[in-house]
Amino acid sequence: MPENSDLPELFNERLSWGGQLYRRGRQGQCHPVVMTTGHQRLVDSRCVSQDDPQVQMLFSEQWPAFITHDEDVKPFLDRRVEYFSDLDYYVLDDDGAVIAGAWCVPLRWDGSVRELPAGYTDLLKIAVEQREKQTVPDTLALMAAVVRPDLKRAGVASRAVALLKAEATSRGFQRMLAPVRPTLKCRYPLTPIQQYMRWRRSDGALLDPWLRTHERAGGKLLAPAPASQQFTGTITEWERWVDLPLPDSGRYVFPEGLDVLVVDADADHGAYVEPNVWVRHL
Repeated sequence: MPENSDLPELFNERLSWGGQLYRRGRQGQCHPVVMTTGHQRLVDSRCVSQDDPQVQMLFSEQWPAFITHDEDVKPFLDRRVEYFSDLDYYVLDDDGAVIAGAWCVPLRWDGSVRELPAGYTDLLKIAVEQREKQTVPDTLALMAAVVRPDLKRAGVASRAVALLKAEATSRGFQRMLAPVRPTLKCRYPLTPIQQYMRWRRSDGALLDPWLRTHERAGGKLLAPAPASQQFTGTITEWERWVDLPLPDSGRYVFPEGLDVLVVDADADHGAYVEPNVWVRHL
């Protein structure tokens, strides 16, 4: 999810790290059309007001309540916005309406499964720390993408991925990587992600719709990320987040959970570890 509020002051210049160029612009300035394909345009998110009703619609009821409670992510969010706000994008249609959004980070990765980050949280940490060390990135990581709710299953997601791949290439990245949150996994929370990610329909296509979109766009499933994020809270907090009574210690299946929630009533603590799937483009 793009975090575009409180954007820092940026400078109208190009910053070069060993030949890798990064666009930068003052707040309020932007690069209106980054990439175009068919009837869609990929634009710098700074060109679009966050108060736009279309933006509000884009992010309405798209994410489970617990998704913002990964405490290990929070130390990196402000720096992510400061360093990489030019990697936040919206997709517009012919009429200029916002139909999708995405945010990305750059990192250096050698392309091997062995050197993959542990998951989403680790990827964000690596990207921020590499930036602070001025490590030259060679990979664009798609952290999150969202399609306007009324346009689901209209092919917008696949076109957004195609636009992002073209943008990655145009900016000199050798690879594009994504820690994908498989959307249908919540219906199979007891199935290990290693097994689930390989399931296919009778027509040969992947069972999971979001993984299927990536594969159809040319993505290759690399590996599971069984502990991509961890969410913790008190029992009261979890009952509010998942709208479910949690009366005792145990393992709970809960709405929108890709795995089970483990509750320790004596410690007043609940923990949920979310799996993702690594997908490579380019």
